[in-house]
Amino acid sequence: MVKLYKLQQCQTSKQNLKMHTIEPHYTWQHLYIASEDKLSPFYDNEYNEFEFTHAIYNYVIHPQWDEMGSSTLYVKILYVNYELGFCIIELFGEWNDCLHNDIMYLKRNIIEILCQNGINKYILIGENVLNFHSSSDNDYYQEWFEDVEEGWIAGINFRSHVLEEFENANIDYYIAFGGNLNNIIWRSSLPIHFFEKVNSFITKRLTV
Repeated sequence: MVKLYKLQQCQTSKQNLKMHTIEPHYTWQHLYIASEDKLSPFYDNEYNEFEFTHAIYNYVIHPQWDEMGSSTLYVKILYVNYELGFCIIELFGEWNDCLHNDIMYLKRNIIEILCQNGINKYILIGENVLNFHSSSDNDYYQEWFEDVEEGWIAGINFRSHVLEEFENANIDYYIAFGGNLNNIIWRSSLPIHFFEKVNSFITKRLTV
């Protein structure tokens, strides 16, 4: 049974209000909506704008975020271009591989479906990833890295302490982080221009 959180519950603390008001980027919806894409893992999803169905540690979150199996990490596929083979995914919450094996949920429930449909370049927006907790096993990252073959995985605008944890866990071997990738102003761009900028940064890294 789905647990429903009423709007008035959000008024009980400033932290609750803050969590509930963080919503996925929405200005590209005239170009792409995952719930209307028959190839998307979120095809035909419906969203309740009056009650909140998801929470992170009992803090309700905006209903537009999509659940992928994790209790602490939520996603939104903002844009997919099957012709060029790239997608843009915004993340929200706590990325916890130690307790919840979040990379398994991301890989099995989201990435594999996209890979099967020709996506091999992934832009992960991490501005709203609050923490990262690693496990001793990086097999899912390695598997994802091998699946993209001639493509790449890029992490954009992750918080500094999250980047440090990624580096300590050697996740940066599989996902490109930091440098120019951590200072991209993307919200005012069209998704194709955002992709071209990230692709140019990745290409430069590979040719150095």
